[in-house]
Amino acid sequence: MNLGMRLALGLAVGAVAAGLGAWLLASLQRWRRKNPEQIERQRRLDVNRRGRIALGRVVDVMELDGTSTPSRLIAYTYQVAGVSYEAAQDVSALPQVAVAGQGLAGQTVSVKYDPKRPASSILACEEWCGIALNLRPQNSEHETGEKPELVPPPARSA
Repeated sequence: MNLGMRLALGLAVGAVAAGLGAWLLASLQRWRRKNPEQIERQRRLDVNRRGRIALGRVVDVMELDGTSTPSRLIAYTYQVAGVSYEAAQDVSALPQVAVAGQGLAGQTVSVKYDPKRPASSILACEEWCGIALNLRPQNSEHETGEKPELVPPPARSA
């Protein structure tokens, strides 16, 4: 093989390798792309991690049935440094909060907001909840008519 053929063959192999690398890179970026639910979850956790707490008030609880999965939105207001903010959070990804959403209108809640962007806020996330859920233990005296069984504390050794 002469020098010209080797050079042409080398260029062809290099071009194929570059094309294959670009295709692999594009495929990897598409594979790693997050869906909207993952992006919102990451935002909630980020606000929780760096957030400050302010008092807020629930304005309304709305049910949205127009999509494939029904959503529950909780609209709320809060103030930071004298500026009023109004926001809404879809809590359907947080089952305990979504169930407790009924009857929250007018209630005072804790709101976590990002101090760098106070308009970015949450009422709840996977690790924190600013809504008093008023969860009662199962089999309470009220439900069964019997007093709940009390477990004595463990004996301390001297």
